[in-house]
Amino acid sequence: MQLVIPYMHFRGGSSKGLFFLKKDLPEDENLRNQYLIAAIEGTTQGDGRQIDGLGGGSSLSSKIAIVSPSSIPEADLDYFFVQVQVGKGKVSTLQTCGNMLAGVLPFAIESGIFKANSPTTSAKINMLNTGGICEVVVQTPDYQVQYNGNAKIDGVVGTSAPIICNYLETVGATCGVLLPTGNSIDVIHGIEATCIDNGMPVVIMRASDFGLSGYESIKELEENEPLKQTIEAIRLVAGEKMQLGDVSQQTIPKMCLIAPPIQGGVLHTRMFIPHVVHEAIGVLAAVSVATACILPKSITQHTAHYAENSSFFSVEHPSGEFTVNLEYSTENQEVDIKSSGVIRTARLISKGEVYISI
Repeated sequence: MQLVIPYMHFRGGSSKGLFFLKKDLPEDENLRNQYLIAAIEGTTQGDGRQIDGLGGGSSLSSKIAIVSPSSIPEADLDYFFVQVQVGKGKVSTLQTCGNMLAGVLPFAIESGIFKANSPTTSAKINMLNTGGICEVVVQTPDYQVQYNGNAKIDGVVGTSAPIICNYLETVGATCGVLLPTGNSIDVIHGIEATCIDNGMPVVIMRASDFGLSGYESIKELEENEPLKQTIEAIRLVAGEKMQLGDVSQQTIPKMCLIAPPIQGGVLHTRMFIPHVVHEAIGVLAAVSVATACILPKSITQHTAHYAENSSFFSVEHPSGEFTVNLEYSTENQEVDIKSSGVIRTARLISKGEVYISI
């Protein structure tokens, strides 16, 4: 006998995944996770091909958003993110996802749990995994979600209607503080790194310190097993230093290699998430990397190129660039991050019922 669960399939930013209403899933965490793994992979035992499920065989297409009316007065919607670990029969819930966040308000409107206004609709979304609130603005002429438009984000073919995401409380979202090790730079296994958390825990390192240009293709980096082993060794130590404990079975912190910009941005990146090279860069990872650029004595010194007092930071990645708008102030070498804004897009791909067996 198969179980039936209502769902919608959205592309959110440069990721895609399944969206569920919280009320349609089991309250028991372990049982809920079994449902979600089965929906994505078609089995709870793990299948990297995901041949019997709705996933796309990639971490970027094995994502899940669980949405409900908010349980706190400061927000309108609650958003819980689940990352299915491809082929492992496991999930990770320690981090959130800024790309999938772009689909939360459209999903809530399409599901009837949030009323649209015209010509735009805004909602404050409580990010349950890490805490913090993001104010999201969606185009809704005639009280309907508009998906077509002229906004272009790298990593996605074509254009769509813009979705504005203003992150209000992201500093130390997972680790508790912006610099969880207490240092601007740490030396781990002989490599200098800045460990930072402005919405996503990220370890930032110079590509040149690994004998790389920083402009290598994804394929080149994926096939470089010694490099991946070294980065993972650094990640395990960094996880402990960042108050995350044993991260060997977790997908955070993300690992980022940086190089001077070549496309007019502030710097060039290659992101490991954490064991696969990202085709672009995650939303909150980009926010954390951009934030490092304004910190005195961080690893980005002499690598990042940007105008003093600038608010816009174009972070280059393999598919193009990602622009982050940071509202901040600096006093006595201390940086106060007020908000972090990005533009995303989303598209409803399908909706219906997913059939699972567990």
